[in-house]
Amino acid sequence: MASPSEKKEIVVIGGGIIGCTSAYFLTRHPAYDPSKHTITLIEASKIAGGASGKAGGLLALWAYPSNIVPLSYRLHAELAKEYSGEHRWGYRRIHCGQLSAKGRSNQSSTAKDDKLAKGDSVSLNKRDEKALGKVVAAGVPKDLSWFAPESVRSYYEMGDPDTTAQVHPYHFTTAMAELAEEKGVNIVLGSVSTIDTANGKGVRSVTYEEKGTKETHTIPATDVIVSAGPWTQRVYPPAPISGMRAHSVTITPSKPISAYAIFTEISLPPNFGQKDTFLKSKRPHGKTVTPEIYARPNNEAYACGEGDHLVPLPKTTEDVETDMARCQDIIDYVSSISDELRDGEVTVRQACYLPNVEAASGGPLVGQTGVKGLLLAAGHTCWGIQNGPATGKLISEFVFDGKAKSASIGSLDPRKVL
Repeated sequence: MASPSEKKEIVVIGGGIIGCTSAYFLTRHPAYDPSKHTITLIEASKIAGGASGKAGGLLALWAYPSNIVPLSYRLHAELAKEYSGEHRWGYRRIHCGQLSAKGRSNQSSTAKDDKLAKGDSVSLNKRDEKALGKVVAAGVPKDLSWFAPESVRSYYEMGDPDTTAQVHPYHFTTAMAELAEEKGVNIVLGSVSTIDTANGKGVRSVTYEEKGTKETHTIPATDVIVSAGPWTQRVYPPAPISGMRAHSVTITPSKPISAYAIFTEISLPPNFGQKDTFLKSKRPHGKTVTPEIYARPNNEAYACGEGDHLVPLPKTTEDVETDMARCQDIIDYVSSISDELRDGEVTVRQACYLPNVEAASGGPLVGQTGVKGLLLAAGHTCWGIQNGPATGKLISEFVFDGKAKSASIGSLDPRKVL
C-alpha cells in the first residue's frame, strides 16, 4: 500500500480503452492526491485510434473472463448514470441473439447512387402477415423485423436487457480520457521507446519520441502501466501479446432498426458475390459466414467479420491497412439477409487490430509483472470495451493499495506467463 506521503509518478502507456479507464480510475482512487501524484498517459497516435474506437461496443454479463465481467458490467452502468452515458456515449440495454439465415443473391449493396440506378435493387418486400408469421414461427421476436422473412431459419436469445448492453466505443473511450484529464492526467502523444527498469530492480523512467516534434523525452516514473493493446509487446517485449486484424463497417439503415446485437450464421447461395468498385471481379466466399450486427442509437448499424493475420501489425494505429474487399464482403453478407441494411448507406469502412494473449491460459493479463512498479494490462481480445472499467479500477488498486481488491484475479496474473 502506498504511504499517504509517498510521491508517485505514474505513467500509463496506451490511449485505448484500458489505458483511458486506468487513468480515469487512478484519479478516482481515494488515495489519489494531485499535489503528490502525477499521472501521464502516453499514446502513439490518438486516443481511441485503434480497436477501442472501432469495436462493436457490446457489454454482457455472459462475456469472459468471469472473474472481472460482473464488476465491469456494474461499473459501466454506474458510469453511465453518473455522466449521462446514454447521451454521451450511447449506453443502453439491449437484446442479443443468434440468427441462422439463408443468404440471398446480392447484385447491389454498395453505393446508394448505384442502387438507385438499378430498378431491381429496390426492395418491394411488404412483410405481410404470412411472411411475418414465418419469422415468428422461427422464434424471431416481433420487434426484430429488419431481416428478410424468406431468409430467416432460426433464432435463439443469448441475452436480454438485464444481461446485455452496449456503448459506442469511440465515444466511451474518449470520454474516459476527458474525465481523467479533468482530474489532472497529462495526455501526451508520442511513441514509447524505453522503459528503464534498472535491470529489473524497479521502474525508473520512460523515454518516448514526441509525435509532432520527433523530440525525445525521458520522464521519471515510479509506476508504469503497459496497456498498449496489440502493440504491448513492442513496448514490453516479454509480454506474450499478438495482434489480429479485424474489419468492420457502419451503415445507416434505410429504416430504423430495433436495439439488438445479432450473431449470425448465414448460408450463402452458390457463386455468391458481385462485381464491386474495389476488386472488379467476383471473389470466392465460404459456404457459411458469421458476421456480427449491432444496432446502435441514432439509426446506425455496426457490422464486423472474421479476423485475419495477412498483414503484420504496423507501427501505429494510423498505419493500419484497411482491405476494402473484406469490408465489401461484410456489406454483402449482411445485405443478403436484410433489406434495411442492403438499401442503407455505408458510412464507414475500417480495420483495427485486436490484442490476443499467446499463452495456454488465455487472457487478459492484468497485474504485476515481477518488476517493481511495472504493471501489465493487455490482451483483452474482443472484450476490451466490456472489461475496461474493471481493469482500470483494479489497476488503480495495484498502484495505490499494492493488490487487487475489487475482484479475485489470480488467474490473470501476468507473472504466470512472463
